[in-house]
Amino acid sequence: MATKFTSSQSVTRRCPLGSRRKLSFTVLRHLSPACKALSGVRDGVTKVATLHVGFKPKQHGHLDGVICVNKAELSRIGAYAGYVSHVPNWLPEVKDVKSIDLRARLGLPPEIKLVGAVGRLHPSKGNDVLISAFLRVVADDAALVIAGDGPQRAALERLSKASRRIHLGFCEDVAGFLQNLDLFVSPSREESAGLAILEAMSEGLPIITTATDGPSEYLKNYPVRFVQAGSVEDLSAALTEALRSEKGPSLARIDYDMDPFARATGVGNVLWFYSQVAASKKQAQ
Repeated sequence: MATKFTSSQSVTRRCPLGSRRKLSFTVLRHLSPACKALSGVRDGVTKVATLHVGFKPKQHGHLDGVICVNKAELSRIGAYAGYVSHVPNWLPEVKDVKSIDLRARLGLPPEIKLVGAVGRLHPSKGNDVLISAFLRVVADDAALVIAGDGPQRAALERLSKASRRIHLGFCEDVAGFLQNLDLFVSPSREESAGLAILEAMSEGLPIITTATDGPSEYLKNYPVRFVQAGSVEDLSAALTEALRSEKGPSLARIDYDMDPFARATGVGNVLWFYSQVAASKKQAQ
């Protein structure tokens, strides 16, 4: 049975960022093979990982602690003997945001409404669903812009059928890109956290997102449209509703509470969890 350090504890108790106290731990994130490799690390090292794709006993069962980025993930841990905590992803600090006139860059008129998405062009991100849904929307005064690159780019370009309303490409300045949008869409087939969504929230953008674990948790109290993951019909209907009025409430800016996603809070909570796991393991030895 896992020992849980609850979210309330992790919010109120933090390690100082300037602390010079040495802790013996190893931290690996994202990659299951890397977590597997930790099984060979000596017992004196405290081994902790952050889960982004769910708990897997073979990859994570031998670790001393795991961090879940959403509460649904936390509830599915099951029979795990280590320590568990919930720490949401945090918004990265953005410096020197460059002003971008995205409409002018794409040769679009100033009055065009921009629907946008950010992320790797990979099947898991659901951009094929977004493009298919957007092609069904009868809105000549709207364009879709997807900022990203990846192995699915060629397939997505074919899917867009050379439509002048759809644009794909890599963008280094995400904050500058988002400032141009009227509507943000996250079409991911699975999303445990959703950093791009947090970035869109920081710009106050109205959002359409799939009802996946992370967004369903932290956007549930906002006027956000949730759609079924993988459903072209559901997403098309949501886009049509959002775009039907140029200045209607569907495209109004939203005042999101970003305090839970502050970098200092997130880093502090993670460091506190590391210290608790390390201390508990030392006491047990």
